[in-house]
Amino acid sequence: MAVDRGEDPDGDRGARVCVGVITGAHGLQGLVRVRPFTDVAEDVGAYGPVQSEDGTRNFTLDVRNRAGKGQILVAIEGVGDRNGAEALKGEKLYVARDHLPSPDEDEFYHADLLGLDVVTTEGTAIGTVRALHDFGGGEMLEIADARGRLGTVSFTLAAVPDIDLAARRVTVDGAAVLWPGREPSDAPESPESRESGPDGAVDG
Repeated sequence: MAVDRGEDPDGDRGARVCVGVITGAHGLQGLVRVRPFTDVAEDVGAYGPVQSEDGTRNFTLDVRNRAGKGQILVAIEGVGDRNGAEALKGEKLYVARDHLPSPDEDEFYHADLLGLDVVTTEGTAIGTVRALHDFGGGEMLEIADARGRLGTVSFTLAAVPDIDLAARRVTVDGAAVLWPGREPSDAPESPESRESGPDGAVDG
């Protein structure tokens, strides 16, 4: 699942998980484009009504088909024209965490990784997890350091050898992290990828 911490309005971290975001309107009949954060795109509407980020609105989704660029077309109950659809652009869609299937052993929801401390295999603290991205060439872990720089590391077993949720820590191969100004050739190749598990869970 793409990465959102999924906090509820009262600050109970992890009570909700973001399953997608509305990116715009499609056509004149109220359809919206949604970028899903679930492993299976159509599952964005598989767990019952979703909730707005501020928790004040519920949306019943009817997934229609894929729209390209990793997006899907969705009809929302009560939204029947383009103006209504456009008004929802940017709205993040949440479900209660207990509505989602439990990850298998050694799997994690992407949302669980956000904000975790990042250390190298030598124990040096280098920042926190800011996001997980997949631009088509495999998932990348984005790291923010204390100065606000953003680095990336391939989300593979070789480059990210350990994830400890209890300790809120992710261990990475420091040599594999790409920081601004560093050439990709400086980082070793890590062909063994961490594979996504069901509905956005990732293997640990």
